[in-house]
Amino acid sequence: MNIRERRTIRKYTQQPISDELLNRLLEEAARTQTMGNLQLYSVVVTRSDEMKRKLAPAHFNQPMVTTAPVVLTVCADFRRTTDWCECRNADPGYDNLLSFMNAATDALLYTQTFCNLAEEEGLGICFLGTTVYMPQQIIGVLELPELVFPVATLTVGWPAEDPALSDRLPLRSFVHAETYQPYTEQTIDDFYASKEALEENRHFVEINRKETLAQVFTDIRYTRKDNEMMSEGLLEALRRQGFIKPDCNNS
Repeated sequence: MNIRERRTIRKYTQQPISDELLNRLLEEAARTQTMGNLQLYSVVVTRSDEMKRKLAPAHFNQPMVTTAPVVLTVCADFRRTTDWCECRNADPGYDNLLSFMNAATDALLYTQTFCNLAEEEGLGICFLGTTVYMPQQIIGVLELPELVFPVATLTVGWPAEDPALSDRLPLRSFVHAETYQPYTEQTIDDFYASKEALEENRHFVEINRKETLAQVFTDIRYTRKDNEMMSEGLLEALRRQGFIKPDCNNS
């Protein structure tokens, strides 16, 4: 698939994904970049309907979680590396926030590489941003031990839809030459003009009774209240999984 043609797929056929194909893609994705060649990630493969139903509430019961043939939960994992060190008479020091950031980066790099490979095979992918909203639910369902933390979820299957391409901001809006260039009211108007002019976005504003598209995001989709509440849950889950010390002040 040409990256310019990439679409998020939320509806899938009933055609199964073979273990052979899935395992090949998971293995090939491991050639992606990784810190210190440690591969600080693990992937939990969910195929059973029962486990999909258990995972669904953590993803706000989005239908693709239960209808996709395969759900992949990609985790930042310093458990395996820590166990390796302890089994080899080495003293690991990976129960901290920096280690979580390194493992999360590894896991997200792996996730994107897997997506690219799977889409080249004709599979459809939906990346669920909900994974870090209520991570403790996922941790419980998947029985993740300390130093393992879910950072990405993919629903995977053969596409049963061909949705329109999503809009994207122009290159000039996110590439900065040499140093970061501050945005001005004029450049914001320029960069967001096309997005705000799209008929579906204008309709989105109208049906939500807002003045601007930005207000839809701040007042309805990603509110301050929700962000702060889920941030507290994220920090608590990081403490429980051992990446933040219980007495650490993060206020």
